Amino acid sequence: MISSTRTLAAAAVLFSLSAAAFAGPADDANTHFKAIAAGNVEQIMQGYADNAALQWVGGPLDGAYAGSDKIREAWGKFVKANVPLEVTVAKLEESANPKGSTVTANVEFKGKAAIKVRYVLVYREGKLVNEVWQIDPKLALGY
Repeated sequence: MISSTRTLAAAAVLFSLSAAAFAGPADDANTHFKAIAAGNVEQIMQGYADNAALQWVGGPLDGAYAGSDKIREAWGKFVKANVPLEVTVAKLEESANPKGSTVTANVEFKGKAAIKVRYVLVYREGKLVNEVWQIDPKLALGY
């Protein structure tokens, strides 16, 4: 009986490790969206490559941000002005090949006001290298 319990425990550990190992860019994108809604800048920044770029299209933070320091600064301003938020994700799609992955989604962050965003995230080697935050007030979330 003890060996069966140990075998089941070991299998459960291996399953959870393998599930974590297979988490892909779509999962990373959802984690990213949730971190934004929670206002957790440290968690937001964990997904980025050192040389990442953020294109913020529309709104008070409109502009291009290159590198971790500039991206962290932009997220700090956003969090300070908007958190806490609820997040809704719709039409999340992932395209991948051996060189990288692109995730697109319609995302609504709801707090003092609704912020509708068309998202495009590019991942290479498991890290976020390019992010487009396109504010689109008429965005249809499709739910």
